Amino acid sequence: MAQRALPLPAARLGRAVLTAGAAPEVSGVVLLLPDGETDSRRRPSPFSYAAQLPFARTLARAGQDDGLAVHVVRYRTRGWNADADPVADAHWAADEVLRRYGDIPVCLVGHGMGGRAALRGAGHTAVNSVLAMAPWLLEDTEPEPEPVKHLAGRRVLIVHGTNDARTNPELSYRLAERAKKANRDTCRFEVHSDGHALRQHRSEVMALASDFVRGSLFARSYARPVADAFAAPPPLGLRMPLAAGFGRSLRH
Repeated sequence: MAQRALPLPAARLGRAVLTAGAAPEVSGVVLLLPDGETDSRRRPSPFSYAAQLPFARTLARAGQDDGLAVHVVRYRTRGWNADADPVADAHWAADEVLRRYGDIPVCLVGHGMGGRAALRGAGHTAVNSVLAMAPWLLEDTEPEPEPVKHLAGRRVLIVHGTNDARTNPELSYRLAERAKKANRDTCRFEVHSDGHALRQHRSEVMALASDFVRGSLFARSYARPVADAFAAPPPLGLRMPLAAGFGRSLRH
């Protein structure tokens, strides 16, 4: 007798990352979507969750005066799989934000596979912005181009290291090019000489992420390089270099 497949475990939200002195009411939420694998039905490693916590704390500190809460999404499985499982988990998490906090804006932030899930999950009505870092993407014809029309009305920022050997930065540029036609509020930054993990210029990447999240969720003014990237036509606004020292002396 064939064994019946066990149902997938439910997706979960990690505890809200808040900081001392944070605003008493939550006014906006970041959902962090970790990296993963192409195909795997195994439960995600606890290390994938723990690895996101320093980033979550950085964002929470930056947005503490605005009422920002950050949650790491715990996927049902560690793989993208045939059904784009992390996208369904991101949609579930956005629904959960609405249930817990009410009608507040959500920013999806993901790395690698999570970056692709963030871009795909942006069609949820609660999502007003997307930050995709080193997103894992397929060639435009395999099996069909990554969808972009649902990004209309959202702020979209893609960040990619030029020396990324795991996810092709040229594919994220081509996606950004198509997304810009559907949504002018799209920009992309290149981190020169950095790899997939974006460790070499980590402080600049964290400062860029914090600036984008505050500007998108709470209508703060973007730093001038971010505002310029949104305003610039392709290819300039989609190949904007992330300057060394970004975040130490921002000029709006």
